Amino acid sequence: MTTGTLPNFLVIGAAKSGTTALHHYLRQHPEVFMPQLKETNFFAFEGQKVNFAGPGDNEYINSFSVTERSKYHALFSTVENQTAIGEASPLYLYSDVAPHRIKSDVPNVKMICVLRNPIERAFSHYLHFLRDGRESLSFEQALAQEHQRRSMNWEWAWNYVDVGFYAAQLTRYYHLFSPNQIKVYLYEDLQSRPGEIIADMFEFIGVDPAFVPDMSVRPNRSGVPNSRFLRFFLFQSSVLKSMVKPLVPKKSRSAIRKAILSRDFGKPEMGEEVRQMLTRTFKDDIQQLEHLLGRDLNHWLVNGV
Repeated sequence: MTTGTLPNFLVIGAAKSGTTALHHYLRQHPEVFMPQLKETNFFAFEGQKVNFAGPGDNEYINSFSVTERSKYHALFSTVENQTAIGEASPLYLYSDVAPHRIKSDVPNVKMICVLRNPIERAFSHYLHFLRDGRESLSFEQALAQEHQRRSMNWEWAWNYVDVGFYAAQLTRYYHLFSPNQIKVYLYEDLQSRPGEIIADMFEFIGVDPAFVPDMSVRPNRSGVPNSRFLRFFLFQSSVLKSMVKPLVPKKSRSAIRKAILSRDFGKPEMGEEVRQMLTRTFKDDIQQLEHLLGRDLNHWLVNGV
């Protein structure tokens, strides 16, 4: 790319590791510009026609992915005096083409990556799709169907297991970029020490680390609402929402949604047998990741944290 304002930092993943909340927190900083659209997926899909065929794929990834350079440039056309310009697309970590395209177009970019125990991440993504009414199988059945779904051109997020091999995915970036350009955090640290982690991210991208964003709401929770009507209304019924919207003031709508999203929705439990199977599946990659990051991750294998 040779024209227009472009990102100087990217949130590259991982999916279901707090990236939606992180996008919400980062863009509150007065020195940070991030487009409202999260998951442009540009560096993964540039020049392609995105036509995944899984349930809901057309309404989600097919419709919001940005594949044209001019449209990607337009996302940053309203940058004013912000010094940190970024976007968040968790697909970038998983994509095997994104690292090379990023290197070609923005070689000096800084990248933030948040990693979550891949066993818990896989189940969280399953719950997310279950919540949205896209998933119809049990977790065990869905895992058994992963390869077939991939062959049927379902989008990348249906790969509950394959998305979690972080060592292999990060290695692609370390082969192309200086380690100083990549900052890797753990999801559990973001959960337990959010203020400290966000401040460190601010410092990494070159803005005032003393700024404290509002972190009172966690967007994109993966719980499954107990009420079928509530689940339908929140995540599927655009017709109902369009009818109600004119009758409820904007501030009230925001307050209602905030209250709903702050609830602890009930969650199905992962069976111990499938947990042990996933532990065996991810063990080698987690051990490789330990060497890559220089951090003990044995608790991912033992405690399921």
